[in-house]
Amino acid sequence: MSLTAAFRAAKIPRGLPPKCGEPAAAASASASGDPPAGAAKSTKAPPPWCVYLIASSRIPRTYVGVTTDFPRRLRQHNGELKGGAKAASAGRPWNLACLVEGFANRSEACEFESKWKNISQKIARKRTEPSMKSVLQHREAALSRVEAFMDCSHLQIKWKSS
Repeated sequence: MSLTAAFRAAKIPRGLPPKCGEPAAAASASASGDPPAGAAKSTKAPPPWCVYLIASSRIPRTYVGVTTDFPRRLRQHNGELKGGAKAASAGRPWNLACLVEGFANRSEACEFESKWKNISQKIARKRTEPSMKSVLQHREAALSRVEAFMDCSHLQIKWKSS
């Protein structure tokens, strides 16, 4: 017989140790699966998802993305905060061109973003030297096709006039 087998029955089952700043009674309640005394159930609404189009103020380039916090995300793209997309680093500084809000969940927002990007790639571009105006017109035309392809009646599409 091994040593662990001989002393296995002698172990006393205990709850988890209390977390920092948590009283011992709350820790034992959480170990049993019960909510701690006085704790209300959290019914926090999920964050609203949006799809955004940003335009470079230096070169004729745009970027489409998805987020729940656009001001923070724009600061990331502009290098003020960590976490901006590598693809967007060349066009800094970026400005908002269009914001699409009203998505039910992340999945719906990502599907919309994907379709917008995909249709933008497929639409033929003019053979002239690209300008910011022509690049934004191209994205707007792609967005019109996305609206025809998907039900976008519940979405708020806000173009920022420049």
